[in-house]
Amino acid sequence: MIDSKSDANLLKAFKDNQKVLTAIGDETRQAIIITLIQGTRTPGMRVGEITERTNLSRPAVSHQLKILKEAEIINVRKKGTMNFYYLDSISKLKKLKFLIEFLLFS
Repeated sequence: MIDSKSDANLLKAFKDNQKVLTAIGDETRQAIIITLIQGTRTPGMRVGEITERTNLSRPAVSHQLKILKEAEIINVRKKGTMNFYYLDSISKLKKLKFLIEFLLFS
């Protein structure tokens, strides 16, 4: 049974995860996340690499990366003029774990 304190915690958890849930709810962004997971051993992939592996246009990949970055799921490492995108190990996805556990065990 969920009490009012639990209701408040659940509401906060959903609000904290709103951007993440929206970001990972899109199939195109899911494809990009999977591509980053399956990427090279070097931390990060460039837009061109992601474009090749996902068969998406460069503007589409750039737009989706921006959304994933704003949701704090990915981050970017700059090397000179090159940008390398990677999954952020301390990302908001860890907050999503709290939400899932809360729902499973309440």
